Amino acid sequence: MSLPPKDHLSSTTSDSTKQSSTPSFLGSFLQTIKDIFSDKGVLLLLLIAPIIYGFFYPWPYSTEVVNHVPVGIIDNDNSNLSRTIVRYASASPQLDTQLFLNEQQAKEAMWSDEIAGYMVIPSGLEQQVLSGKAASVSVLGNGGYFLLNKNVQMGFLKAVSTVSAGIEVKKNVAQGAYSATAAANTQAVPLVIVPLYNQTEGYGAYVVPAVSILILQQTLLIATAMLIGTWYEQRRHATTIRGWLGRIAALSMFSFIIGCFYYGWTFELHHYPRGQNMLGSLLFLLLFCPTVATLGCVLGLWFRQRERSMQILIFSSLPMFFVSGYPWPADQLPTVLQIIRWFVPTTPGINTSVQLNQMGASIPQVSTGFYALAALWVFYFALLMWVRWHDANKVLKTVS
Repeated sequence: MSLPPKDHLSSTTSDSTKQSSTPSFLGSFLQTIKDIFSDKGVLLLLLIAPIIYGFFYPWPYSTEVVNHVPVGIIDNDNSNLSRTIVRYASASPQLDTQLFLNEQQAKEAMWSDEIAGYMVIPSGLEQQVLSGKAASVSVLGNGGYFLLNKNVQMGFLKAVSTVSAGIEVKKNVAQGAYSATAAANTQAVPLVIVPLYNQTEGYGAYVVPAVSILILQQTLLIATAMLIGTWYEQRRHATTIRGWLGRIAALSMFSFIIGCFYYGWTFELHHYPRGQNMLGSLLFLLLFCPTVATLGCVLGLWFRQRERSMQILIFSSLPMFFVSGYPWPADQLPTVLQIIRWFVPTTPGINTSVQLNQMGASIPQVSTGFYALAALWVFYFALLMWVRWHDANKVLKTVS
């Protein structure tokens, strides 16, 4: 019996060993989970940090609505009408009023942050009103504090509007109209403002559901890039297409669990609107998390170092949030940013999540967000395969 040549035997053995060591989807999935739990830094970012954020990030906004904003009033008229306006402003839950002798004192108080704004009642106001002339008061607020300035303007507006409506009713009654008719005619078209998806009009209910998606992205992105960077330093990063899919699935699973934690517990704990379309929200997470994880794999191969991902990505959170179109209208951004922002998962992610979970939109109504995330995943994965191929060719050239 003839034996195969020694070189042929060695080649056959090598090929067999290579095939047996080729990572499968399940093997890469399980190995990634094992590596996550053995890496304290990755585990901290992927699981512990998002949970801590869920507890403490909404806490500063627990009051939801800003009330009792300190303001000043300068009454230069000192009449029955001006005192009525002061009384109504003082009764407003939005304002905490104090009187100043002149406008200079009020300005100095605002400069020292003692008050957020002030109202000036001009001299002769009551006389102008009684004579039927146009009359007005001046309200000045600190535009550097958006929420406080809004309360200053709205609080004084409601007080002055209420007094003005009362004066109009008295005039109509004096002219012979019934009081009920006069009151109804004061506002021919009654204005009723009903906030649909944020009934308390609270800042926390507005910002936390959006920022939670950014937190989900950034923690998964940095953790993934750190883990891939560690594998690159250890020369363990190379794998097959199935191996990469297994890695992406494992990393996405942890982020999906955190997303369910936000939707199901964090929003409920802080009484934010939630669960309007829970099935759609879960489908969104099933697409959003793998998209972010795939981008993290690309960045990890690009950075090639564990620490670099943290150094670079930690500063990208605020720019990503502001170009997402949620805190600022996207069509008001520079044209270049309007294009670049669609390469970031949070651009379709934040608005799609809020529309599904807080507003109860149907999946067809947010289909653009799903299509954008799917396109991003395909783009990221193709880029990952290209980086993998380029890296493999570089290694072959180095060996040869």
